[in-house]
Amino acid sequence: MIVLRPSEERGPADFGWLKARHSFSFGNYYDPRHMGFRALRVINEDRVAAGAGFPTHGHRDMEIVTYLLDGELEHKDSMGNGEVIRPGEVQAMTAGTGVLHSEFNPSESNPTHLLQIWLLPDRQGHTPRYDQKQFPRAEKLNRLRLIVSPDGADGSIFIHQDARLYATVLEAEKSVALDLAPKRHAWIQVARGEVALGELALRQGDGAAVSEETRVALKGLAPESEVLVFDLN
Repeated sequence: MIVLRPSEERGPADFGWLKARHSFSFGNYYDPRHMGFRALRVINEDRVAAGAGFPTHGHRDMEIVTYLLDGELEHKDSMGNGEVIRPGEVQAMTAGTGVLHSEFNPSESNPTHLLQIWLLPDRQGHTPRYDQKQFPRAEKLNRLRLIVSPDGADGSIFIHQDARLYATVLEAEKSVALDLAPKRHAWIQVARGEVALGELALRQGDGAAVSEETRVALKGLAPESEVLVFDLN
């Protein structure tokens, strides 16, 4: 069973400096039909204006993943981390018992485009932690590259949840597939471009929940498409 979450039906937010689309209920956007999918609680597509950003704020008991598409994002947190995230890099933070952080676009002229992802942890009360890694385009080109996992396999970033996140950059007519174990589920998020998921065409911003299937197969329909694939319990 595949349930499409069209891009244009996502919840909008416009604060001037931030323009966002929420796949699931978030902030001032509330829709009881879209509260998350399995352990996946948030997928926000954010566009942050030059010189703007999220001031220091707190989180608890959440696994937070940031996937940069364009521009830069400067991160600072109460654990003492201070990093700049660039396209191709992935940031993961365990909020656990509590962490304060800020995210800021350091550019004076260019906007930042990112996907902000939250997953529920396997339990509450983890020690906060931070990680950031580069995953080159070549490792994602026409293949599924594991970037987040519960065991750090293949150089992926560890999180406290039985969830695996893959990224792919698909050229036109190229295909990738993920086999799903029994009782596993998948979420597809198209970051840019257009892909075929079975008989469905998914465009930039579209998502799809996949259940009771044994395989997820994607084919590129645009010159280049970037897609995230979640394998969820």
